[in-house]
Amino acid sequence: CILRKNHRVVYFCIMAQYTTLHPPSQAARCRIFCKFSMNAPFYRGDSVVYWTGYKENEVIPMRDMKDTERRPLPDAEADGIIEGRNAVIEALRVGTAIDKIYLAKGETDKTLGHIASKARDAGIVVVEADRRKLDGMSRTHAHQGVIALAAVREYATVESILAAAAEKGEPPLLVVCDEISDPHNLGAILRTAECAGAHGVIIPKRRSAGLTAVVAKTSAGAVSYIPVARVANIPSLLKELKKQGIWVFGTAADGTTDLYGADLKGPAAIVIGSEGSGMTRLVSESCDFLVSIPMKGRISSLNASAAAAILLYEAVRQRG
Repeated sequence: CILRKNHRVVYFCIMAQYTTLHPPSQAARCRIFCKFSMNAPFYRGDSVVYWTGYKENEVIPMRDMKDTERRPLPDAEADGIIEGRNAVIEALRVGTAIDKIYLAKGETDKTLGHIASKARDAGIVVVEADRRKLDGMSRTHAHQGVIALAAVREYATVESILAAAAEKGEPPLLVVCDEISDPHNLGAILRTAECAGAHGVIIPKRRSAGLTAVVAKTSAGAVSYIPVARVANIPSLLKELKKQGIWVFGTAADGTTDLYGADLKGPAAIVIGSEGSGMTRLVSESCDFLVSIPMKGRISSLNASAAAAILLYEAVRQRG
């Protein structure tokens, strides 16, 4: 049964199989669309099969519809979602790049425990989620209590990013995302970072969007060119970067360093906080400078990807 809601009207489809007077091998399938609402009677299909559209009272004989008008079920692999126990186990076995695995909360099934164990051994984040969340994420409606989000490419390491900057003879320019959970924001940051010539982007393993298909699409292909590293702890990462001579610039509305007063010509890591609450406390305390962007209008903050673009292109301007 597939539910579709339009205001107060609910449409649903019943797939039925019936046998005619002919032999069972000639059984046919019948699709009956029905609808009901709080203030409308219940309708059923009869000998004619109908398609009930999204608009109120729009009923079209299904046999009169063109193939292009029929809405196919979404492709489960198109957005990087791997569903079902066997599918996820096989993905882990062949080494598919997986961003995160969601398991049904409270399940004690041995197979799910095996999946969780193999995933953690591979360094993959495992999250317990309510079944309603899994149902909402599912495309096949047969997730069996496990859904994996495949990464569109392998993650890099921070060391490889710094080594690539050294090979080019350029001072490192990094973007560190502190809990950017919106995939559209992360994709836009990747796109800007690649265009501005940044050497890499670093994200945390938890409480962050990963390299999913949505991020790849939003980045307009930039995800294929700019390396992205994942680390377990952002404050520890920033301390390590500072030991290697990289200055850390955090973005904050109450920052004490003006955008145009920040020296971004040398080795620099630009930290972008989440759109809702900005940088976390420990990350903010780990920054060398807190940079504020001049705001002349009535709105007091910028989108995270817009703030990243402003700082990155100020770095481009200063570096010539």
